[in-house]
Amino acid sequence: MSGKRWMCWGLLVALLCPELAVAQIGVIDFQIVDSDSKEQIPARIHLWDSKGKVIRPPALPFWHDHFVCNGKVRLRVPPGDYRFEIERGPEYRIHYGNFRMLPGAREAKVIPLKRILDMSEKGWYAGDLNIHRPVKDVPLLMQAEDLYVAPVITWWNKQNLWSGLDLPDESLQLVDGKRWMHVLSGEDERDGGALLYHNMPEIFDITAGEKTFPSSMEYLIPIRRMPGVHVDIEKPFWWDTPLWIASGMVDSIGLLNNHMQRSKVLPNEAWGKPRDARRFPGVHGNGKWSQEIYYQILNTGHRIAPSAGSASGVLDNPVGYNRVYVHCGDDFNWNSWWKNLKAGKVVVTNGPIMRPLVNGQLPGHVFEAPAGETLSLQPTLNLAIQDKVEYLEIVRDGLVIENVPLDEYAKMGGRLPKVEFKESGWMLIRAVTNNPKTYRLASSGPYYVEIGGARRISKASTQFFIDWLKERQQKVMLEDPTQQQAVLRYYVGAQKYWEAVIKAANAD
Repeated sequence: MSGKRWMCWGLLVALLCPELAVAQIGVIDFQIVDSDSKEQIPARIHLWDSKGKVIRPPALPFWHDHFVCNGKVRLRVPPGDYRFEIERGPEYRIHYGNFRMLPGAREAKVIPLKRILDMSEKGWYAGDLNIHRPVKDVPLLMQAEDLYVAPVITWWNKQNLWSGLDLPDESLQLVDGKRWMHVLSGEDERDGGALLYHNMPEIFDITAGEKTFPSSMEYLIPIRRMPGVHVDIEKPFWWDTPLWIASGMVDSIGLLNNHMQRSKVLPNEAWGKPRDARRFPGVHGNGKWSQEIYYQILNTGHRIAPSAGSASGVLDNPVGYNRVYVHCGDDFNWNSWWKNLKAGKVVVTNGPIMRPLVNGQLPGHVFEAPAGETLSLQPTLNLAIQDKVEYLEIVRDGLVIENVPLDEYAKMGGRLPKVEFKESGWMLIRAVTNNPKTYRLASSGPYYVEIGGARRISKASTQFFIDWLKERQQKVMLEDPTQQQAVLRYYVGAQKYWEAVIKAANAD
């Protein structure tokens, strides 16, 4: 009997004889192990029936189309055909499979997951800067996704998950002896966009904030004074990005953000600055627009590290889908991770795994030379992939200067073409897959070059943000003139800042 006929038979039995229907339920046991050590490992499971309906087990952390387990789970399912995908972050191969459940049958599957690479052994530790999952679930989520740093957002706008509850004795908690979670991260998300606040010593009350008033700067300024706080611009295309950059108070920016999802890309910029769809069309348009803005920021002489966040618990992503690897070497702890993130010793990815060096140096490094000299930089790259990488690129001052097919890279023994700098600038390395459904890529943090002691400042890129600020100010419309002026004064200050930057421009 086919799976479809079993389904129909099962439905008929359920209607006519519920007691017998219970007896038709089958049992499937999954045990997930590391293929080399044979040890049981936590993992994420996507499970669908023949109609594409997601199977949701009771009592396990579940979101959208997946759940996580500690490596062993028993599921009760009706007769029929099922398919599944099992993952443990990008450092393991995805396991695809299926099974047919007969009426009342018991099945057992041992699923070996093959590790591609252990980044932590190489001194790289993964984190996700946008997590909205229940605090109680996060330790298992971290282990199932092989994530080492998890700042959990528990207060945002008018919501505070701790309202009426006692705060934990320790906001920073160690998970399984080697991972770190923090449970007091916050988010201010209103008409100008979203700022994420991490490593907070306490909850900061932003519940009085309305759509436009007060300015996000009214919260950013006092929060920035708190020791150890890390401020992240959640997406590059938020309208207030030029304002926040001008403030000098942000530490990173979400190059890989929640518009990039496991099986799709959100096709718009929400209420942020929209892209030109003619320049950035199709599935990859939003991701390329985010990169374009980030490159413009770098072209204005600002050195802000790229970051990554998934927004699991708000949008469809699993925890850690968009992740940032930070190099800490043998000195990994909570504080060193954030310090090195801010310093730009990073790789952001939602697919390929890369370990880049340029002249033996990590991302974020500043190469210096006297005026008149030429710097010759040799990039090298270790690469591991699940999806096929379409190309490797070297981006210099916002333009692709080298496009290396994967087969050529393999012949070059991990070396990429040399890059020569006669003037100040920056460069980074990028690997993009050919996934047709979503924008899946990896990018190093930028490397910087100073020749003659000066940063490169592009007049055109600076003008880009001046024009952006002028457009933004036209969108601020408050009925109360006092509130209007209170908000606009920050944009006026930011515009003066950018006008000073353009006077210092030394390129194009």
